Amino acid sequence: MTGYETAKAQFADWGVDTEAAISALKEIPISMHCWQGDDVVGFEKKSGSSGGGIQATGNHPGRARTPDELRADLDYAYSRIPGRHRLNLHAMYLDTDESPERDEIEFRHFAPWVDWAKDQGIGLDFNPTFFAHAKADDNLTLSHPDKGIRDFWIEHGKRTREIAAQMGDALASPVVNNIWVPDGYKDVPIDRMAARARLEASLDQMLAQKIDKNRMLDAVESKLFGIGVEACTVGSHEFYLGYAIRNNTVLCLDMGHFHPTENIADKLSSVALSVDEILLHVSRPMRWDSDHVILQNDDILMMAQELVASDLLGRTHVGLDFFDATISRTAAWVIGTRNMQKALLRALLLPMSELKDVENALDFTSRLMLTEEAKDLPFGAVWAEFCARMDVPCGKALISDLASYQSKVAART
Repeated sequence: MTGYETAKAQFADWGVDTEAAISALKEIPISMHCWQGDDVVGFEKKSGSSGGGIQATGNHPGRARTPDELRADLDYAYSRIPGRHRLNLHAMYLDTDESPERDEIEFRHFAPWVDWAKDQGIGLDFNPTFFAHAKADDNLTLSHPDKGIRDFWIEHGKRTREIAAQMGDALASPVVNNIWVPDGYKDVPIDRMAARARLEASLDQMLAQKIDKNRMLDAVESKLFGIGVEACTVGSHEFYLGYAIRNNTVLCLDMGHFHPTENIADKLSSVALSVDEILLHVSRPMRWDSDHVILQNDDILMMAQELVASDLLGRTHVGLDFFDATISRTAAWVIGTRNMQKALLRALLLPMSELKDVENALDFTSRLMLTEEAKDLPFGAVWAEFCARMDVPCGKALISDLASYQSKVAART
C-alpha cells in the first residue's frame, strides 16, 4: 500500500474523501502577483517616484529587469506550482517601446502579456497604479483637492477598466480590476469628510461606464495606514465596505491592511452577507502591511477553513500580495502560492459535516477534540499525491530545483 493509499484510508475513517478534496483543489485558481518578481519597480519608460507607501526591502540577486525576464521567471514559477492559475498585473508593467503617461495607456501596451497568458493557458487580473508617480507624491490621488490631479487619475482608472475588459475578451475569462489608492495624511487631518467625498465622487466617475461582468469585475480595496499616511487613510475599510455594497462591486480584503490583532477569517462571513463577491489579497504582515511571504500559519489556515466552511470558494477570488527582496523572488512565488494551496487542501480535508453537527448540538468538547485530532491526519501524503499528479516536485526535490533556478538568474544586476 502506498503512502497515499494509507492516508486515503485514514481520512476515509473520518468520513473525508481525499479524491474529492484533490479534485476541488485542482479547480481553485490563485492569482499570483507580478510585483514580487521585480520589487514593485515596473517597466514604465518615464521616471516615477517611490511614493504611495510601497517599499520592497532587500537586494537579493536576480531581480527581473525586463518584461521578458519577468515572464521567464513566471514561467518557471508556474511550472513548479500544481494546478492552473492566474497572473495579477499592475498597470505599471506595460510592455511597449512607447512612453505613454498613465492617463494615455491602451490595451496595445499590454498585448504581449495577453499573448503570453494565452500561450500559458492562464487568466489575467489587473490593477490601476496610483502610486510611484509624480502626481501621487502628496499621497493624494483620487481625493486630491486639485481637480486637475483628480481628473488625471480618474482617466487612468477609466483606461485600466477598458484594458481589463479587453483582456477578459481576449482570454474568455473575466478580469478582476482592483482599485487601491494610497490617499491619506501623515498627520491628523481637519476635514476627513471632504477628502472622502472627493474620493467617492472620483470613483463614481471612474466606474460610470457599465461593463459586462463576464468581461471585467470592479473591486475596491481598503487600507488601515501606510508609510506617510499614518494618521488617516481616506479609503478605509468602512468607506469601501459601504461603497462596495452601494455600487455592487467586489470587495477586496488585504490581510496586511488591518490592525495586527484583526482576524480576516472572521470578516469573510460578515461581508459575504452584503456583497456578492470577495477578492482576497493574501499576505503575512508583521506589525502592519509589511507583506512577507505567506506561511502555513494560523491566519492562513483559519482563512482557508472559513472559505470552505462558509461555502465561499465560488464567490471569492484568491490573490496574493507580498514582496520580499531579501530572498529568491521565484522561490517566494512558489513557496507562497503552494502554501495557499496547502491551506486550502487542509481545509478541504477536514471532517466538516461532523464538525458542524457537533457545533450545532453545542457539543464544544467534541468540536475541540475533532479539530485537534484531525491535525494528526497525514495531510502531507495527500499533498504529495496532488503534486505527483500535477507533475511538479515537492520536498527536497523542490528545494534543490528552486536553488538551481536562482543560481541561473543570480548574475542579473
